[in-house]
Amino acid sequence: MTSSVIPEAYRAPEPEPGVDGEAAAYPVDLEALRAKLPDNMYWELGAPTKDPELLRKREEETRKWNEVFGRVQAGDATEAEIHGYYDRRRRVSEDMLQFATTVLAEQGDKLPERDKGLYELSINMHRTRLSEYPRQEEESLARRRAAEQSREQWRQGQQGQQQP
Repeated sequence: MTSSVIPEAYRAPEPEPGVDGEAAAYPVDLEALRAKLPDNMYWELGAPTKDPELLRKREEETRKWNEVFGRVQAGDATEAEIHGYYDRRRRVSEDMLQFATTVLAEQGDKLPERDKGLYELSINMHRTRLSEYPRQEEESLARRRAAEQSREQWRQGQQGQQQP
């Protein structure tokens, strides 16, 4: 996943109507978590919202980072873009790992089993990603170097053709 936006499966569900027709409260206290983890990227990327401005911003961020990912994969990104991309991916994974771990540690006993499983899945997924990022970053830098060498060889070939 290259997107910066958190997939729907990992977000806290919208409260469902209770017996009396009013929304039943989700057992996770998001306000307590926000107070404890105010700078966590979960609030920017994954917290439930209907705010059109925040939703628009999330889509913009997704588009921006997908474009950078495309350049990284193609070997067209600068070294700074490659490092920036993987720094961002690390920060997202670290923050999502921190968020999920905190939810389970502090409020996991209130969660339905399905949701506990999703938080555990998120923890495992982000741990795996964090272990893979160094290799992926090195591979991206190698692709960039190979693409740069190919461009340089092409330029030299073009110069050789222009000289009589």
